[in-house]
Amino acid sequence: MQKIRNIAIIAHVDHGKTTLVDKILHSCSIFRDNEQTGDLILDNNDLERERGITIVSKNVSVQYKDVKINIIDTPGHADFGGEVERVLKMADGVLLLCDAFEGAMPQTRFVTQKALSLGLKPIVVVNKVDKENCRPEEVYEQIFELFFNLEATEDQLDFPVIYGSSKQGWMSTDWQKPTTDIFALLDTVVSTIPPAPTNDGTLQMQITSLDYSSFVGRIAVGRVHRGSIKENQPVTLIKRDGKLVKSRVKELYTFEGLGKIRATEVKSGDICAVVGIEGFDIGDTIADFEAPEQLPVIKIDEPTMNMLFTINNSPFFGKEGKLVTSQRIKDRLMKEMEKNLALKVVETEGADSWLVYGRGILHLSVLIETMRREGYELQVGQPQVIVKEIDGKKHEPIETLIVDVPAEVAGKVIELVTQRKGELLIMEPKGDLQHLEFEIPARGIIGLRNNVLTATAGEAIMAHRFKAYEPWKGNIPGRLNGVLISMDKGMTTAYSIDKLQDRGRFFVDPGVDIYEGQILGEHIRDNDLVINIVKGKALTNMRASGTDDNTRIAPAIKFSLEEAMEYIQADEYIEVTPVGMRLRKIFLTEQERKVKGKIFQS
Repeated sequence: MQKIRNIAIIAHVDHGKTTLVDKILHSCSIFRDNEQTGDLILDNNDLERERGITIVSKNVSVQYKDVKINIIDTPGHADFGGEVERVLKMADGVLLLCDAFEGAMPQTRFVTQKALSLGLKPIVVVNKVDKENCRPEEVYEQIFELFFNLEATEDQLDFPVIYGSSKQGWMSTDWQKPTTDIFALLDTVVSTIPPAPTNDGTLQMQITSLDYSSFVGRIAVGRVHRGSIKENQPVTLIKRDGKLVKSRVKELYTFEGLGKIRATEVKSGDICAVVGIEGFDIGDTIADFEAPEQLPVIKIDEPTMNMLFTINNSPFFGKEGKLVTSQRIKDRLMKEMEKNLALKVVETEGADSWLVYGRGILHLSVLIETMRREGYELQVGQPQVIVKEIDGKKHEPIETLIVDVPAEVAGKVIELVTQRKGELLIMEPKGDLQHLEFEIPARGIIGLRNNVLTATAGEAIMAHRFKAYEPWKGNIPGRLNGVLISMDKGMTTAYSIDKLQDRGRFFVDPGVDIYEGQILGEHIRDNDLVINIVKGKALTNMRASGTDDNTRIAPAIKFSLEEAMEYIQADEYIEVTPVGMRLRKIFLTEQERKVKGKIFQS
């Protein structure tokens, strides 16, 4: 019987999970000497590489000494918590990575809580000890306290600690004695993490993630919980609601290195990929053909935010994207729901719009960005938090917000957060920064990041996570400034933009096609202003070429998708196409806005 260890790597975003997996893969020589691999090998889709974050969990395995170690790299951002919750089911232990300077952050707490409640054995890795101002001992104390607060068992509290730097490729039991390799970590994994248990009996395997191949379609990935699974074996698929579907395994694969290898039989304790089972969802159980028994269904925390997705009905509809019909968009959203457990799609009264529920702005924006790159055109409305009625009172999601800022601008941050009904809980020095902790309604976080970064000259580090539903905190002021709206369609001219610069800041450059009702910039006052920036300069043969002032135009403000989602108000949409995005009013003509705009005032 092969010795197997199943470990998940968990941490706050940007604490070095994927870099550590790179080093483990290189240390265990799964590449040829002349093979070009690059960095962040597992962040293999464009979005992950551009943003520098892991969005989808990945499985790899390495052979160390005579032990097979299955490694699951998980996302670190709170919005992808659904991804972390389900893959932890495949592990027997976790490597909890923590930055030697930042310490335990909100997401560290969230994933640690999930891991401890599943009874997994932790190994703590204090990473980035090569950083200036690092404080490994303090971070170790902080993590011990965190485990204690999360009611860890005595066995879990007796965790081994490894110090090192993933980037420099070393790990050691003492941070002041650097080594030249990461074998200290792998030795600790082999000695500390319990071997995958062998459970005898009939087959039970829970599907915890999906893979896809253009040749064989959807592939079920999970860990064999009991018994063994064989090629060509007839099986029963037990759906989440208990419905039984008879099926057959066509092909079986286990993970080796970055790829998969064909297997004829996989025994309990190992992670495998199954080809040939139709119509499965994440959380379903593959069980014995004759006497099927279901494993407990994976529970996922509820979404806290929703957004309206609708077809693109702007004057530029269909010019930039190929997939524009409501049926195409609906099919794509339903397909996403199969593999993205924390996402929920609800049909609205209109045939061409849907309410999409997610964990947060980033969770929803990654879906929109992915659809945009696939050739879809769509429009999305302002993100709304989900309000619940508990005991006859209105409750809303409250988040724990942590901000690390230079001490001289801490006052500005506190002022911005308290304006949005945030309460300051902790204020303490952390290296040369001030560490602030707040409780704030999820509504208050929408649009806050831009303001905080502006007030702190981009030096603030913000992180937040969902805490609980609490009674409604009252009204929160929205965007303070109105917008500049186009009154005409055509191409923008430098002449008009130059003449209107004292009215506000523009989001568009000269020479861009625009339409009536498109948002062109931010007004300096709190009301909306309709303007014409299509008008050219009136030329006559009396004018001398050199007497005019040259136009001097400030650069246009360019929003990222998340910034745009935080910027828009209830009566505005973001039009997203494969080429780019535009902000617009829902009602394009001024007459319509006057008549119908009152519905957004309430």
